[in-house]
Amino acid sequence: MGLPCTGKTTAARRIEVEHGALRLTKDEWVKALYGHENPDSAQRVIEGRLIEIGLRSLELGNNVVIDYGLWSRDERSALRQAAADLGARVEMLYFELPATEQRKRLDQRQAEAPHTTWPMSDEELAEWSASIEIPNPGELDGTEPIDAPPPGFTTWDAWRTSHWPPTVS
Repeated sequence: MGLPCTGKTTAARRIEVEHGALRLTKDEWVKALYGHENPDSAQRVIEGRLIEIGLRSLELGNNVVIDYGLWSRDERSALRQAAADLGARVEMLYFELPATEQRKRLDQRQAEAPHTTWPMSDEELAEWSASIEIPNPGELDGTEPIDAPPPGFTTWDAWRTSHWPPTVS
């Protein structure tokens, strides 16, 4: 998990090879389906579909790498619970960089591989940096219990299907 251009996909590609994991990278799917567009309406639907594929793969005994931001603790708790329900072990990695290095990497990616990303302003990067819920050490190493679902939801599964809807509305 982490903000754009912090190294998530680079690490996910390494883990994919080292652990024979199914890598699910949201940006690759958004690019394939929408090209230069990055519609907000599709973000959670694509994430949710990838999560369902990942959970099915876990059921079949495969390793899975979820490669996207997961900026909220609720998202991470829902996925930790879903994996636990399947008897799978979760390893969470958080990627963080100073804003200047993040901007440098984004500019480099825009110059060298613009087909893999979208333009992002300094204002957007600052807004996203302010909105991410940084995981604490217990959440990262799995020693901290999974939170209860948010008010209005009796299970994380119910929250997950609400947060990551099955279709674009």
